[in-house]
Amino acid sequence: MVEGVVGPDGMWPVVVRYPDGPVEAVAEADALDAARQAQTLLVRGPLFGVVAQDPGEAPRWRVVVPVTAGSPQEARDGLNSLVWFRAKDEARNREERRVLLAALRRLETERVDELTVLGTRYRVVRAEEYAGAGPDGIELPRPTDPEPAVADWGHGKREPDVDEDLVLDPEAPITPTQAAERLALRGLVYSGIRFPEDVLHDSQRALETHPDVLLLPTGFRVLENNGDSEGWTTGGGLHTTAHGTRRTLDFGLTWFEPRHRGLIPIEADRETDARTVVAEGTDPAAPELAEYVEAADRLRTERANQVEVQGTVHRICRVRRLMRWSPDGPEGPRPSDTDSHPPEKIRPTLDEDGNIRHDLDPDPEDV
Repeated sequence: MVEGVVGPDGMWPVVVRYPDGPVEAVAEADALDAARQAQTLLVRGPLFGVVAQDPGEAPRWRVVVPVTAGSPQEARDGLNSLVWFRAKDEARNREERRVLLAALRRLETERVDELTVLGTRYRVVRAEEYAGAGPDGIELPRPTDPEPAVADWGHGKREPDVDEDLVLDPEAPITPTQAAERLALRGLVYSGIRFPEDVLHDSQRALETHPDVLLLPTGFRVLENNGDSEGWTTGGGLHTTAHGTRRTLDFGLTWFEPRHRGLIPIEADRETDARTVVAEGTDPAAPELAEYVEAADRLRTERANQVEVQGTVHRICRVRRLMRWSPDGPEGPRPSDTDSHPPEKIRPTLDEDGNIRHDLDPDPEDV
């Protein structure tokens, strides 16, 4: 099953390559500076996704559901949808569709973490999200992180998923700083009294079952701190670029937050936001909304990575993810990982001919 050469300790050899051209060389220097400034590593917790392996592709796996879900079941739901659409759009005959529908029924009723369908091996996987912190706190985007030449602030703009078209290959050559980080984090394990015993046990056991690690692409997210005892909390999802994160924060400050705080009516039309209300100047909430607009404008004009509004600091941070790895591939969910909800039917009924049969779905009131 595994075609690469794995050491007796279950670890893959780390192949180091030279930076590819001057741009990557500068990014390497930037990464080295960041490593020197880092004083500690902050581990946020696990994220989950789904990978697939086709026949003859070992040891490589491709990501088919981004590793960004907060629980294993959210990732299973993503696999549920993937199999449903494969049955609907890709099955070449009734026999193939029947196999896919059988897999779908399992996903609707069982917590399935590994599944082989029509030769493709699917696995729900687990990654650890972490960030470096130095004298100025949690790491901000680096100067060499990609930024658009012309910033697009349209709220309907979609950037690629953080793991789009990603292939995980433990044999792929990596740069010197990537190799150093990978080697340094092989021994990462939970510790401290804030973790339950079963979580600590599973974390320690993973060092034996999945002794190696692979690094996933860098992501960016908004963290918030309002000065209370909880410290920094997440204020949104994982983004591919710092600019995409700023654009989401801009929308949150000017559209979502004013509605959440009752400064703009929930029923207001979609085009109404803090900027339009402040521009009109007649609404009693305009002076308070002006603070939101000022912060959001800083995101646009200064490419700011930190703003403060109404006592809450919003910081755009650079986050990393690692996936533990064994000779058989990436780690799946641990027994101590918790689910947000049970398995369930999330798509309409599909018959063996590829027809959607709403008449076979249960009435929501009867469920």
